Parts: sequence; structure tokens; C-alpha cells
Amino acid sequence: MRAQAHKSEENTRLRFLCLFFLALALWVLGRLFVLQVIEHDYYALFASNNHEIYRQLQPERGKIFFTDSRTGEEYPAAVNRPFYLVYAVPTEIPATEAPAIAAGLAVDLGWSDPNKIPELQAKLLKAGDPYEVVDKKIPEATVDKIKAAQRPGIYFAPSQFRFYPEQRLGSGVLGFTTLSDQSELEGQYGIEGYFDKQLAGKGGFLWAERGARGSWITLGKRDLTPAENGADVVLTIDRTLEQKTCERLQQGLLEYGAKSAALVLMNPATGAILAMCSLPDFDPNNYSQASDLSAYNNTSIFTPYEPGSIFKPITMAAALDLGQLAPETTFTDPCERKISGHTIHNALNKCYGLTTMTNVLVNSINTGMVWVEEKIGTERFRQYVEKFGFGKKVGITLNTETAGDISSLSQKPAIYAANGSFGQGLTVTPLQMAMAYGAIANEGVMMKPYIVKETRQYNGAREVTKPGPVDSVISPRTAKLLTGMLTAVVSRGESYRQARLSDYYIAGKTGTAQIPGRGGYSEDTNHTFAGFAPATDPAFVLIVKFERPDRRWAESTAAPVFRDIMKFALEYYGIPKER
Repeated sequence: MRAQAHKSEENTRLRFLCLFFLALALWVLGRLFVLQVIEHDYYALFASNNHEIYRQLQPERGKIFFTDSRTGEEYPAAVNRPFYLVYAVPTEIPATEAPAIAAGLAVDLGWSDPNKIPELQAKLLKAGDPYEVVDKKIPEATVDKIKAAQRPGIYFAPSQFRFYPEQRLGSGVLGFTTLSDQSELEGQYGIEGYFDKQLAGKGGFLWAERGARGSWITLGKRDLTPAENGADVVLTIDRTLEQKTCERLQQGLLEYGAKSAALVLMNPATGAILAMCSLPDFDPNNYSQASDLSAYNNTSIFTPYEPGSIFKPITMAAALDLGQLAPETTFTDPCERKISGHTIHNALNKCYGLTTMTNVLVNSINTGMVWVEEKIGTERFRQYVEKFGFGKKVGITLNTETAGDISSLSQKPAIYAANGSFGQGLTVTPLQMAMAYGAIANEGVMMKPYIVKETRQYNGAREVTKPGPVDSVISPRTAKLLTGMLTAVVSRGESYRQARLSDYYIAGKTGTAQIPGRGGYSEDTNHTFAGFAPATDPAFVLIVKFERPDRRWAESTAAPVFRDIMKFALEYYGIPKER
């Protein structure tokens, strides 16, 4: 009996052990199932971080170049320079050393904000944290100083930052770059913003198996996808013209106490933009130090405004093209016009009596332009304004462009079209006005403006911009007639003495436009001069604009700046004298 009982007890123990090992095996199998199936992705990533090399290869951002439009020589406007990202691996930093490391780094990095030290210390003390950014865009000399201190858990990653050798020159055209959280350059505004994807290129990847000691396994698997460097961009902007024109515009801005200024210099035969200035400007190397964020906006393409009298040639062009009148057609000035309950006067309430259409432009007679618009008809007038490119974006390859607003011409009260005839109640950009005058200078054909001469891909492929027309806006005959009228404006107009050149004929028009405010127009004005030269064979179209200068009329602000810039451009190109 005892033997049977003992045997039964052993069987019970054996069954218990079997059940225990069976349960253990089931637990192990279940745990393996969780690890290998349910949580496979997580542990595969964890294993990859410890046994493989996987790093992104950074492409080099494409360069941007100014040119010498006469010789084709190129000058770097935006290039790349090396810098370092400083980062910490908190898991490798002893907690007792974190305060001293944070304080030492603050000194080496030149931090002036005392609040940054405790913030960094908190980062260094994060348990289990494998990566924390300490600082970006650090020069090599500073990195060498930090390396010499041999602080545990502090590392460096080489990268690149954008450098603009010409500093403020062309900043409104170029834009700037910021550094993303992934330490990648991102373009903002101008060329940098518009062509960001092309300039940035494509990142590559390197993957390889790594042994227990961290070294590559020689016969292990590897996969390399090389980076594709960004495309280089060559601009039509002439470095010398950009420098001289923006410098003269800056002088005018300060002399006349203007709030802002803009300038566009263009070849009317091709549409190539040779200079474009927007003030106030900024240094893209230190864009965060700009006095006002509005400095990032290129006023030439971004800020629409009521153009005033420089719009009168557009109205006159429509009437000439439709055969409604000729330069010698006479008109009797009624001194004022009452339309839709509003009264329209001439500047300084002047009255001109019997006069010709040419003199309507020479003396900038508002009532004369209303008469011209009425002969055209509101619908046809609006159609011509649209043909000249107003009310829609030009399509220039810059961030960020606005379209202006001509919606008032579609409203029924006659006062809207009447005001529009002399540049009130509608808005345009300086570039749109340059295009319109360019069409007059180019025998009625409007060329598509462009600012990129060529792009060069990383593989050597090149894409050259070919000039092309937007539309034939007016007939060649109309363009010639209007050119003669605008030449008479500058040659005969009493207020145009400061716009004239002794060796060339200039076709142009001033505009002094009141700025709309609450309940009407304020006493503040925008001053513009738009024109082209030489009048007989135009080489350049130029528009100069000042916002809220402290002078009364555009002939004392925009006109002399126009003259000086046009004179330099004509001499720079060696254009034969007309006189």
C-alpha cells in the first residue's frame, strides 16, 4: 500500500511538473508571438538602431547667380557654407555632470539669455532620451572649442547654411532660407521660396549592417541611394545695374522721407528684368534682424496701389487703337465733371479750355481722360485694361506676387470707370505697370517678364528661358502714336525738367496719386514715374515708385531718380545718342 501511495504521489508531482513546463512553454511561445508578430515593427526598428547604419545623405543646395547682362559673366548671389549642429545624447550624460555641461556649453556658444541654461539642463537630464538639439548654425571655430572640453554625450553633425556674398543687394529678389527641425534649409520668399524644391535637391540614404562593436560588417548587406544636388539658378538681374539702381533708390528714399520704394528695370523687347529693387530691404544672412517683417515682401510685385496719372496712357492707348481719336483731336475742358453724384476736378482745380489729346497727357487733365473713356465705352475700356495685364498675376517666378484689383471697372455706376480712366479706384503693381509700358515701347507686343535666365540641373542638363510674347495688346501704329505723345509729355511738360536727358528722348509719365483711407482719400500720396528710352528705339523700360514721400509731386521725387538711373543704364550699355 505504501509503495502504491508513493508511486501515486510521484505521478502527481510529475504531472504538476509537466503542467508547469507546458505553461512555461505556452508563455514563452505567447511572448514570442507578441514580440515577433504583434510588436514586430517596434522591435525591428529598435534592432535597426543598434545593428544597422541608416543615415540620410544631405544634398547640396543649388546656388543662385547674378550676371553681367552685357558679357554673360556670372557672380554668386547665394552660396553654401559649412556649419555644425550641436546635439546631446542625454542617456550618455551623468546626472551629476549635467549642470556643469549646460553652463560650459552656454559660455562656449556665447549665449546671452540666462534662461537658456536651465532649459538646456532640463534637456540633458531627460531619462532615456537619445537625442536633443543644443544649437544650430555653429561655426567650426566654436565647435573646436567645445570639442576641446571633451564633455560626455555632446556631439556634432556637419551641415550647411546659406551665405549671401552681396548682403542686402537683391534681397527682395533672392529671399532667404530658414533651418528646419531636421536641420534642412528651407527657402522663403523670392527665388529661394519659389524654387525651393529645385534648389533643395533630393536627399540620399545609406544603409548597412553593423556588428556588435559598431563597425560595418564587411560582407553584410548595404544599400546606397546617392543624394541629388539642387539645381543652380542664373538670374537676368545685372549685378552692376542692381547695385547702382538700388543705391540711387535708397538715396531717394532717405532724401524724400518715403515709407517705401520700388523699382523695375526691364528690356521691353525680351521681358528680361535687369534690376528690381524693394525698400526697405534686409540682409538675408541675418534676416531675423529686419526692422519690419514687411521688408521681406518685394514691393515691386507684392504691394498693389492706385497708380494715378501713369495709368492715363493706358486709357489713351485704347482710344487710339479703336480709332476713336488721334493725338491732334481737340477737346474743350469743362473744368470739372459731375458723375454719379461725384465731382471730378483737375489737379489744383486748373481749367485748360480747348486742347489736344497730346496736351491732355502733357498737362495730365483728369476731365480729358474721362472724356476719352466715355468715347471708348466702359466695357471696351475694361477689356483693354485686362489686355494690358491688369487684374491678374503676371506669373513671375518669385514668391509672393499679387494680382491687383480692377473689379471697380465692372461696377455699374459710371463714376468707377471715370475714376479708372486716370488711375483711381483700381490697383496695380509696379511690375504690371512696367509690362504695360513695355508693350507700348515694343510696338504693342507685351513680352512675358522673366527673371531666371537659366537653371542647371545636378546632372548637367540646362533649361534656358526663351523670351515669348504674352499678347499683341495694341497695334504698332497705336504704339508709335502713343510713344510720340509720351515723348512730348517729357519734352514739353513744364514739370518734367528733372526727367529730361540731354542726349536721349524719353517717353514717360508721372503719377501723383492720393492714398485711399477711411471715408475717402488722405493727403498722403504715392509718387511714380514710368517710361522708356531711347524713345525712337527703346532699350529699357523703367518704373520708379515712392510711398508717402514728404514732397508734393512726383516730378520732384520719382522723376529725378528715373533720370539718373536711365542715364546710367544707357551709358552702361553704350546706347547711341539720339540728339
